[in-house]
Amino acid sequence: MKALSLARPAPVLSKPLELLDAPDPKPEPSEVLVDIAACGVCRTDLHIVEGEVPAPHYPVIPGHQAVGRVIERGADVRAFAIGERVGVPWVGAFCRRCQFCLSNRENLCDNPTFTGLHRPGGFASRVTARADYVHALPDTMGDDVSVAPLLCAGIIGYRALKQSRLTPGGRVALYGFGAAAHIALQVARRWRCDVYVVSRDEASLERARELGALWTGTIGTPLPHPVGHAVLFAPTGSMIPDIMANLEKGGVLSIAGIYLDRIPELDYATHLFGERELVSTTANTLSDARELLDLAASHDFITQVETFPLADGNQALQKLKEGRLNAQSAVLRM
Repeated sequence: MKALSLARPAPVLSKPLELLDAPDPKPEPSEVLVDIAACGVCRTDLHIVEGEVPAPHYPVIPGHQAVGRVIERGADVRAFAIGERVGVPWVGAFCRRCQFCLSNRENLCDNPTFTGLHRPGGFASRVTARADYVHALPDTMGDDVSVAPLLCAGIIGYRALKQSRLTPGGRVALYGFGAAAHIALQVARRWRCDVYVVSRDEASLERARELGALWTGTIGTPLPHPVGHAVLFAPTGSMIPDIMANLEKGGVLSIAGIYLDRIPELDYATHLFGERELVSTTANTLSDARELLDLAASHDFITQVETFPLADGNQALQKLKEGRLNAQSAVLRM
């Protein structure tokens, strides 16, 4: 099979992903083998490639938003028919033994396995995955390329909204408008929420307005009035003081990314007093994934995608880093 392999972390400008021929993987008894049609390119992939999120060993094949068809099942697998379309997401497995797994908080698992970090990922022609962490994707959900971003961007955006305690009819501000935010906006609109979007470029803001944003503004532009809920999708800690200052009393800011640069000093009276909260979003539970995918199956979410052939994975990551994508998501085609 063809695969993009990372021998060691390096800046994306150095084109660290190498396209190579690798042996086809064989599924373990609890796994399925998936023939991949498309795999989303996530900012987490960028952090893995550049070393901000280090892998436990190298080489590693990144990618964790893979869509394809089951072509082989392990001896113990009863789910999924051969030829059924499935998604292979970021969550590869949880230990199911730690205090967090035993209290229905498996996203905080002490010993998680993540696709494209701890085990080979979806920047390849084929991938194996634990069957109980793979998701069925009905053909009615859309084509492979448009569905791929749902498997991480969609799921994490959905959990980040939940972490902000957004409820139907509320008012939420989204900071940064990439792959996760443009799906989260559509979820919030389904909940009849007013959505404000702050981003660095006018093209993204125009796409946000097309998807139903009530108000948009560039970074540094004050919101028209405080909001009760906010989600930070950009990995930019310097934005946090301004966001916290724009929260209502009792408001919650949820940070959606796995990586964030330095957070400046916060002033208690300005940024936290009045029971304002700052929370992180860590991975996702299996129920988060199922809820988002069920919602997507019934609501025809729009994913704004720029596609690249597998061989151009370095270019896709470089355009993502530099904010030069012609859409909100990048997807590799096999």
